Amino acid sequence: MLVLLPPSEGKAASGRGAPLKTGSLSLPGLTAAREAVLGELVGLCAGDEEKAREVLGLSEGLRGEVAKNAELLTAGARPAGEIYTGVLYDALDLASLDAAAKRRAARSLLVFSGLWGAVRVTDRIPSYRCSMGVKLPGVGALGTHWRAPMAEVLPETAGSGLVLDLRSAAYAAAWKPKGEVASRTATVRVLHAPTRKVVSHFNKATKGRIVRSLLASGTSPEGPAELVDALRALGYVVEAEAPAKAGKPWSLDVLVDEVH
Repeated sequence: MLVLLPPSEGKAASGRGAPLKTGSLSLPGLTAAREAVLGELVGLCAGDEEKAREVLGLSEGLRGEVAKNAELLTAGARPAGEIYTGVLYDALDLASLDAAAKRRAARSLLVFSGLWGAVRVTDRIPSYRCSMGVKLPGVGALGTHWRAPMAEVLPETAGSGLVLDLRSAAYAAAWKPKGEVASRTATVRVLHAPTRKVVSHFNKATKGRIVRSLLASGTSPEGPAELVDALRALGYVVEAEAPAKAGKPWSLDVLVDEVH
């Protein structure tokens, strides 16, 4: 099983250890594309602060993020699973999983990123600020920049099992499973049961809880249909819609009344 996650806007501080080594990150086929974005981002943020803030879409209150980006090559790195914070990652709570579940997380979780393309939760990265919607002067729109390298790398990374796609729209645009991979992909939408509307907090927290439940239980569904059965067995209310055409992903709605 491969689980595709969005990053978080908020991030923990960089570590105090050794700085980033791009060649040590997972998915080495993305290294050249990563280094292109990293070089552009550091150069931008080491120059005109106001221009950098405008390009990155940062408010006055986030001015400090520009200086942080300028130091990405020398900042300490720590596991991505510790860098990403926010509602989804708080609900996932990787740190409190038992050893077996942490090993499953290391194998199956892939976090998409405007800067890194995609990283595993064990990859050591510094804290940064660069969303997929950014358009950098040298490499252009990041969503477009990542499509070709992702198309080369991700099908092999997906292996032969279930792909559980929990990404937001901006990050989903960087790689869309096609053909046989798409047929074993499931996308998930979380709906507030009384209103049947998507509510951001319900959506993010429930997705984190779903991933945690799967990791903690040791469940490894082989495909979307098996995922539906697994989630129902774990206590989730799931409505599933198989694709009308071959080579398309399944769509799952998870209904929740409230999130504690």
